Amino acid sequence: MKIVVIGGTGLIGSKVIAKLNDRGHETVPAAPSTGVDTLTGEGLSAALAGAQVVVDVSNSPSFEESAVLDFFTTSTRNLLSAEEAAGVAYHVALSIVGIDDLPENGYFRAKVAQEQLIKKGPIPYSIVRATQFFEFVKGIADTATEGDTVRLPHVLFQPMAADDVAEAVAGAAAEAPLKGITEVAGPEVFRFDELVAEALRAWKDPRTVVADPHARYFGSELAERSLVPDDGRARLAVTHFDDWLRRSA
Repeated sequence: MKIVVIGGTGLIGSKVIAKLNDRGHETVPAAPSTGVDTLTGEGLSAALAGAQVVVDVSNSPSFEESAVLDFFTTSTRNLLSAEEAAGVAYHVALSIVGIDDLPENGYFRAKVAQEQLIKKGPIPYSIVRATQFFEFVKGIADTATEGDTVRLPHVLFQPMAADDVAEAVAGAAAEAPLKGITEVAGPEVFRFDELVAEALRAWKDPRTVVADPHARYFGSELAERSLVPDDGRARLAVTHFDDWLRRSA
């Protein structure tokens, strides 16, 4: 099949491209750097010509609340309209586990809005919800840092490797539309603060991690299970955090 990957030059998108190529599909990486802009619609028609599947793993260039909402709603509307015009048969989107339960999180609200547009849209779809990525641990620590202290809640955390996220997305693209949501998560459950502390030690980062029940995650105060899927609901990825950490360190 011809599969267009929106955000195909990014962390997940480039991995999805490689995995789909390995499966023998014809892939098109679509991003502003390749002349395709889903916000303006520039280059969409040409990129989608002859495509059977579109995979959307794009991300907003800004995390400011209004900007991220505008990005995901505008780009998704433009993309679905262009897909319908091009005769695309299947839309796959990457989303996040737990977004329904954290309305204070502006990024999560934007992803909920994106999902709603896809569900109401004209194209058969699958939505792949993933937990946080191992690759984001340092960035999470940075945003939670005050001086030399990292404040994070002592809640459950089940992150996964970006490579496993890409495998789940590529696998969904090669299958029939679910017309629903599937979830994927890391193979192990941790405590948020403890995992970040372990990573910082491995990276010889001198910051101290403190468990703070009121520490916010992108604007939200987390409950015990805010960031993990329901028991038995998600497919589990294969890469363990210790293995990934050894490679990253």
